[in-house]
Amino acid sequence: MARVDIIMPQMGESIAEGTLSKWLKKVGDEVKRDEPIFEISTDKVDAEIPAPTAGVLAEILVKEGETVAVQTVVARLETEKRDAGSGSPEVEGVSVADASASAKSVTAAPVASTAPAAPSPARQQPASPAIAASHSGNGNSFEDRVRTKSSPLVRKIAAEHGVNIGSLQGSGVAGRVTKRDILGFIESGEGSKAVPAVPHPASRVPLPEPWPGDTVEPMSKMRALISEHMVASRHTSAHVTSFFEIDFTRVARIRAKKRAEFEAATGQKLTYMPFIIKAVTEGIKAFPIMNSSVAGTNIIYRKQINIGVAVALDWGLIVPVIKHADDLSLSGITRALNDLAGRARAKKLSPEEVQEGTFTITNPGVFGSLMGSPIINQPQVAILGVGAIEKRPKVLTGPDGEDTIAIRTCAYFSISFDHRIIDGAVADQFLAFVKKTIETFPETGL
Repeated sequence: MARVDIIMPQMGESIAEGTLSKWLKKVGDEVKRDEPIFEISTDKVDAEIPAPTAGVLAEILVKEGETVAVQTVVARLETEKRDAGSGSPEVEGVSVADASASAKSVTAAPVASTAPAAPSPARQQPASPAIAASHSGNGNSFEDRVRTKSSPLVRKIAAEHGVNIGSLQGSGVAGRVTKRDILGFIESGEGSKAVPAVPHPASRVPLPEPWPGDTVEPMSKMRALISEHMVASRHTSAHVTSFFEIDFTRVARIRAKKRAEFEAATGQKLTYMPFIIKAVTEGIKAFPIMNSSVAGTNIIYRKQINIGVAVALDWGLIVPVIKHADDLSLSGITRALNDLAGRARAKKLSPEEVQEGTFTITNPGVFGSLMGSPIINQPQVAILGVGAIEKRPKVLTGPDGEDTIAIRTCAYFSISFDHRIIDGAVADQFLAFVKKTIETFPETGL
């Protein structure tokens, strides 16, 4: 008999830990190779982890709801015979890549205990001396990597207050600095020596109490993370929103004329979104500041144009990313968009497919919304909102200057941008470019 270790996989480059949210098998159950064995939640994606080999689940070492570092052994499988390529009866340390390569996204059960809220001022404890201990060593140890790879929210708070995470010893696994740690360090006054701490207004708002008859339920892991990211984004970027009305009549006619032929040739449904994505990629080429990120007092201009498209789910919101969208034709964009959106709704996205976006498009118009001012998806600097595309009466001026009323297919677009680095004139010029591209889209563009 051989024992195989099942480890917590690293679901993404910046992931240092994961929450084991649910066991799909119990001790004594037979498991087939690649059969889902447990579910995890991270700050990037909820995922279903398959068994690396067939066997019997002999031992469970991590309970449901526990958060552990990547590479932690969470269970052991007992197999009938040694692995074909192994020279010893024991097969230990199954690689992270093997475990995560075929991982399938799922929505994990709510795990309220693993998403601690920021402590209120009344309960804030002074930071322990350990957290301010000097960082030593060459930075290559596992503990060093875990500590500096805290969650995006923690890193953002640290950057805003001039705190070097590498110099702190946190209370998380392997010394990882948690949100509670960084807030405690700042509140203690140590963080103010670098940059004065400015408490967020929300921290002064008392929590509401449930009334008789009310229902109280914990946020899901995904909802709690969305909540943190949205508040952090509003606190980080200087949000400004501009609105344009765009005439889709020409695109609507092209789509109606070519739709049947296109769908027969590609097997893909042709919606308005690929036209929008194509126009946005052209706009980014003309105005590269829209495809950047802010790093302190530096601006990072992204060479890749990776377009994230928000997909509404019954249990939250996810933003799959079309990588290198500027290299794709309209049919290529359509294929990638339909594939990602379909797998997002079927819970089959991998962590890599929701990472490294450089610009985001959200489409509340599919629900009838005319316009909105979406929140920037950090660390990006702009997000495009697409309103309902519908027929409207418009006043048009003819060649002789006469005015007529015509029925046109139109939509309101909004661009929310980070005013720290993008001026209003630039954002408006970008959206004007997108407008012109859509309104003059060539029939040969398919």
